[in-house]
Amino acid sequence: MVRAFGDANGEVTFVGIADQQTGPAPVDGPVHWDSVACQRNGLLRSLLSTWPLVAAVHATAAYRARLDQLFTQKWDAIVFDHYASGWALQRFLATPQGRSPQRPVIAYLAHNHEELVLRAIAAGSDASLLRRLGFWQNYYKVRAMERYMVNHVDLVTAITQEDADSFSAQRPGLRTIVLTPGYNGVVSPVRAITSQIPRHVIMVGSFQWAAKQENLRQFLRIADPVFARNGIVFDVVGSVPEALRNELTPHLKATVLHGFVQDPGPLFDAARIALVPEAIGGGFKLKFLDYLFRRMPVATLADAAAGLPAELRAAMIQSDTLAELADTVVAQIDAVDQLDGMQQRAFEVAGSLFQWRDRGEGLRTAMFN
Repeated sequence: MVRAFGDANGEVTFVGIADQQTGPAPVDGPVHWDSVACQRNGLLRSLLSTWPLVAAVHATAAYRARLDQLFTQKWDAIVFDHYASGWALQRFLATPQGRSPQRPVIAYLAHNHEELVLRAIAAGSDASLLRRLGFWQNYYKVRAMERYMVNHVDLVTAITQEDADSFSAQRPGLRTIVLTPGYNGVVSPVRAITSQIPRHVIMVGSFQWAAKQENLRQFLRIADPVFARNGIVFDVVGSVPEALRNELTPHLKATVLHGFVQDPGPLFDAARIALVPEAIGGGFKLKFLDYLFRRMPVATLADAAAGLPAELRAAMIQSDTLAELADTVVAQIDAVDQLDGMQQRAFEVAGSLFQWRDRGEGLRTAMFN
C-alpha cells in the first residue's frame, strides 16, 4: 500500500521500527523508508499499559522521539496504519501542527472494525476464565483507541463495505473509502484439479492472533472427526504457538499441523480444496487472494466471504455453519471437474480486481479531492 500510494502521490515517507522481525528497509524510488532501530517494548510492560497490547509494544522511546522530530516538519497528509498507531495520532494532535486549523489531512488505514471483532472473540471464547478476562480487557482498550482514531481523523479506509458502514454509524458524516487489498504474491501457472490429486484440503495462515486461534479450535473440533471418517487429510500450514499445538495435537486424527513452511507450493499442489473457516473476525480475508491466484477452489463460510465481489463468491463453495462447511467439503471433494471449473472462473475474475496501483490512486483521490 505504501508503494502504491507513493507511486500515485510522487513521494511518501514511511516510518516504522526496524529490528530482527522486519529486516532491512527496501529501496524504492517514491518511498523514503525511515527506519527506527530499536527493540519493541516487552510483554509485561505492555500488559500494564492503558493502551492495547500491540500499541504498547510498539510505542518505544526511540520511536516516539523520531516521530516528535518528524512532526515538526510540514506535511500535506499523514496516514496512521492500524489501530496500533493510535498512540502516534494522539502524539501528533498534541503538537502545534496537529492543533492548527491548517493541519495535514489525516487518514486511518483500518484493517478491520476491531471493536466488533474483539468483542466477538471475548464473547465467543470457551477458554479459561483468566484468558477470557484478558480478552475482555484488551477489547475495552482496543475499543477506546479505535473510537479515538475514528473520531479524530479526516478519512477512514476500510477493507470491506461492512466495516465502512460500521465506522460511519459510529461517527455520522465520516468520510470513508473501501480499499480491498491488492495482490503481488505468487501466481500459479495453469493448473487442473483431477482425481490424481490426493484427497487433501488445505488452510494457510498465521495463528498467532487470538481470533485465528479460536477459529482454528472451533473448526478442528467439528471438522477433524468428519474428515477422518471420510479419508480426507487436512493440512494446516502456518505458525502455531507451541501451547496451542500441544493443546490440539492429541485430539487430531485427520489434521496435520505443519507449522511455518518456507515454500507451501507443494502442499497447495497436493490439495483439492482450500478452506477459509473463519467464524470469528471481520474484514477481508487475505488468504482468499493467495488461494485464488494459486488456482485453488475455495470453500468458506458465507460470512467470511462477505467482503468479496458477488462474481467471486459465485465461484466458491459457501456454507452457513462450520458443520455444514465440513459436510460440504466431504460431498464436493471428489467432484473434481466442478472444482476445476470453480478455480478457473475465480482466477479469471480475480486477475482484474486486485491491483495495488488502483488502491494507491484511490487513497490519494479520497485524501486530496
